[in-house]
Amino acid sequence: MPRPSVPTRRADILRAARDVFNARGFAGTRMDDIARASGISKAALYLQFDGKEALFQALVAELIETMLPHAAPADFGDMPAEVILRQFIAFMAARLTEPGMAFVPRVIIGEGANFPELARFYHDHVISRGMGIVERIVAHGIARGEFVCADVPQACRSVIGGVLIAAIWKTTFEPVGAEPIEPAAMAQAHADTVLNGLLTRNQAP
Repeated sequence: MPRPSVPTRRADILRAARDVFNARGFAGTRMDDIARASGISKAALYLQFDGKEALFQALVAELIETMLPHAAPADFGDMPAEVILRQFIAFMAARLTEPGMAFVPRVIIGEGANFPELARFYHDHVISRGMGIVERIVAHGIARGEFVCADVPQACRSVIGGVLIAAIWKTTFEPVGAEPIEPAAMAQAHADTVLNGLLTRNQAP
């Protein structure tokens, strides 16, 4: 785990680490690379982080903490579940396809088999939290009589999976010649498809 550090220095290190991990992936990144990009010695870097894995986890945690609280309201109130879910999908598709964020699922999917602790960390701290938000939205829709869902966990995985493929497409497939996607349009189509299965029949689009 990362050690306590001066906030501005920590921000500088995480910003440099993001750029290096983005360019080199996890296996290809060395602590020397991050220290050099941060403008500090490797010894100084190790005073702040135990190692590359701890630094990557701190980076992911930082990115997620700045993103997830804005993905859906804390209190749904009387908002229609359809509106909340559409906003969630659009927000997540936009953020996860940004260059400073999209490399994370790419690294996890591409290198997770070789670094299972990273995959476990991403599942527990990112996927599970995202699933929790979607489960709250679906439960809200069911309680309001707007949604019907026989298998909430599977429906939530479908929502999250459609969002992740947007990030993977932008960072993995487009660079090798796949047809470019527009994240906003893809998010709308994904929401339409999901909601066609969730909305009660008299509300389905």
